[in-house]
Amino acid sequence: MYEPTRTSHAVRAHGPHRSRAEELDNRLAGHFTALLTVTDELRALEPSPALDEAAARLTAEIERLSDHRPLRAEPTAGVATRPALHQRAHMLAGQALVVATQRADTRATTLAAARLHAHAEALGIRVGHHP
Repeated sequence: MYEPTRTSHAVRAHGPHRSRAEELDNRLAGHFTALLTVTDELRALEPSPALDEAAARLTAEIERLSDHRPLRAEPTAGVATRPALHQRAHMLAGQALVVATQRADTRATTLAAARLHAHAEALGIRVGHHP
């Protein structure tokens, strides 16, 4: 006798269930992609070798996590101020750091922490120093 497969509607609608590791990879790649977009915006406002290197490292991590090159948007000149962009980048780097730590991914954790520190420094926030 035929017994239909009992699968939840969500799994049928969205395909096979992803593992926790795959979900974390996707989240981390998403955070790094958003951080890359803000980095590109900053590079348009204040070109620097440090930001160029950050963009290259972010691109490499996104490729490692998602097996594809990230889509890059043309920077929108003058839409946001430098402090606002650094604030957004700082927030995104913090989110990436949380996910990278959950993944126990040393490479991604190191990159996220470096970007968090760089943007904190640009904002005048002291990092890692106790009063």
